Amino acid sequence: MTAPLFKGVITALITPLRDGNVDEAAFEALLERQIAAGVHGVVPMGTTGESASLTGDEHRRVIELCVKIAAGRVRVIAGAGASGTDKAIERVQHAKTVGADGALVVTPYYNRPSQAGLQAHFEAIAEAVQLPVLLYNVPGRTGVDLANATVAALAAHPNIVGIKDATGDMGRISWMRAHIPGPFDLISGDDASVLGYCAHGGTGVISVASNVAPEAMVALYNAVASGDLALARTWQDRLADLQSALFLDSSPSPAKYALAKLGLCTEEVRLPLVPTRDGVKPAIDAALAAAGLG
Repeated sequence: MTAPLFKGVITALITPLRDGNVDEAAFEALLERQIAAGVHGVVPMGTTGESASLTGDEHRRVIELCVKIAAGRVRVIAGAGASGTDKAIERVQHAKTVGADGALVVTPYYNRPSQAGLQAHFEAIAEAVQLPVLLYNVPGRTGVDLANATVAALAAHPNIVGIKDATGDMGRISWMRAHIPGPFDLISGDDASVLGYCAHGGTGVISVASNVAPEAMVALYNAVASGDLALARTWQDRLADLQSALFLDSSPSPAKYALAKLGLCTEEVRLPLVPTRDGVKPAIDAALAAAGLG
């Protein structure tokens, strides 16, 4: 069996902000922390990176900075989705130009295309740029669900190498393993179900929680990958409260609050997001303590 191109713990990086601007020093420190913890890859400018509210110049700068700092030590999968196909192609081309290892392309949001439109969108991107593409299905945010049959059709394209599945539906991965021949990376986009997803044959997780607890998420993945499910459950139990708490408010506000508690960045987010509500903070504090990060 061909080894997966993308696997393991891949952190969906936050974008630290200070006084309205990207805090590049904090970004570098956060990325170095991820690499030291043993993560297998990072995603700059995904949903967790506030890609929807940063400017085009900021988007490009964060990806360039990430590639430069990573310097080949971990894979960089650039967030490159857009609601329009031409814009998505521009972003994937930029990712290739600056040296990213792949592109994470979310289903077009707001305009809610049909399955035929989704297939045409992703095929146009894959044809335009010679860079590995991960599909990203997160219907709770985009308003459209990438159907299993559409994923299978897209998997036939050599530049479409896998999917980030943020549906939390364990039945999908079993269907895809049965109906997609050849190598195709199956990556969870849902921290809480990563143990089950990888036990079903997934190759990894694109994680929000690993922003805050990268070592523990790596230990969880490594336990699953080695077949030690008892150890994996121990790590999952330790992380369960944190995985939940980071979504008690609009993400990535809770992750930024947790990282601010650890002294790694400010809580600042870009409007229309606002900082985590005071009423949620005690639950995050308790989850940090449960994860050994109090």
